[in-house]
Amino acid sequence: MIKFLDLKGITQLYAKEIQKAADDVISSGWYLQGKANATFEQHYAEYIGTKHCVGVANGLDALIWIYRAYMEMGLMQEGDEVIVPANTYIASILAITENGLKPVLVEPDIETLEMDDQLIEQAVTPRTRSILIVHLYGRCAYTERIGELCKKHRLKLVEDNAQAHGCRYSEIRTGSLGDAAGHSFYPGKNLGALGDGGAITTNDPALADCIRALANYGSERKYAFKYKGRNSRLDEIQAAILDVKLRHLDDDNHRRQQIAHYYYKHISNPLVQLPTLLDDAQNVYHIFPILCTKRDRLQQYLTEQGIQTLIHYPIPPHQQECYREWNTMSLPVTEQIHRQELSLPISPVLTDEEAMAVVKALNNFQ
Repeated sequence: MIKFLDLKGITQLYAKEIQKAADDVISSGWYLQGKANATFEQHYAEYIGTKHCVGVANGLDALIWIYRAYMEMGLMQEGDEVIVPANTYIASILAITENGLKPVLVEPDIETLEMDDQLIEQAVTPRTRSILIVHLYGRCAYTERIGELCKKHRLKLVEDNAQAHGCRYSEIRTGSLGDAAGHSFYPGKNLGALGDGGAITTNDPALADCIRALANYGSERKYAFKYKGRNSRLDEIQAAILDVKLRHLDDDNHRRQQIAHYYYKHISNPLVQLPTLLDDAQNVYHIFPILCTKRDRLQQYLTEQGIQTLIHYPIPPHQQECYREWNTMSLPVTEQIHRQELSLPISPVLTDEEAMAVVKALNNFQ
């Protein structure tokens, strides 16, 4: 079986370095908010290109804390609106509603699979306070038009960078394009921990300080609580492991890009639609999505050929039971993507032979 993602194989690439990093933390006797966390935060901020990085428990918390901090700082209040792509993973939406803010769903472009920047301005109202762009699949979602709209309407630009570690827009890395960004280090991400983890990057020192306190029970100093916060901290072992993997991230992304180029060059089945090809800088291929009107039959066929695939994601947010108030909404482009999307195997340890087998099977599908 060709695995969709061989996490064990990826970990084995750097097993000795990871083991040493974990052993160093264990031997130190300091397991939370210590040297490993501070070191990773510094290195990741430098890599992304921001002044501040705050490690937190996971990627969802990272987004939640950004909007919670803006509310604590008096820049947003309950009922304010956040424009967000309709076809995102539900975490992007949960972070908004968790804070009592209102998501405004905007359809994607079927060619890019990212939020259609031509539809954003018509969604802006007097209550709009932010645009949340999601670099879905590892593709850069930022456009000059989005940046101009944020300036024109004085909106906070927040990035969901959970799937795009190392991606760029021109010479600027995603995660530093807007006012703040949330990052996930779930094990399957391009930069993945061996457990949960997340971070916020920003150039705003007040925002960083507020988030750091919120994620530490609301405390700026021991036993003094400025906010009603929660416990959401990146632990020392995960920080140390992430610091090891960060050193190899660009090489890992390069391998993903090599596989993607092979897919783009050799996939020729007319039943398969590929998203617009971007420059390598703008796509780190966390996921390689294709669209197919016979998606479910294609997935079953590939399984029979020994090829594991996944669907990202079978049910769009507006059709989920937890958002039943949206269930009658019609978002045809989003619904088409969620109905037709299939993700092919791609990872730093996928071999050339495996990529060739994926393409051969895909092209033979009828």
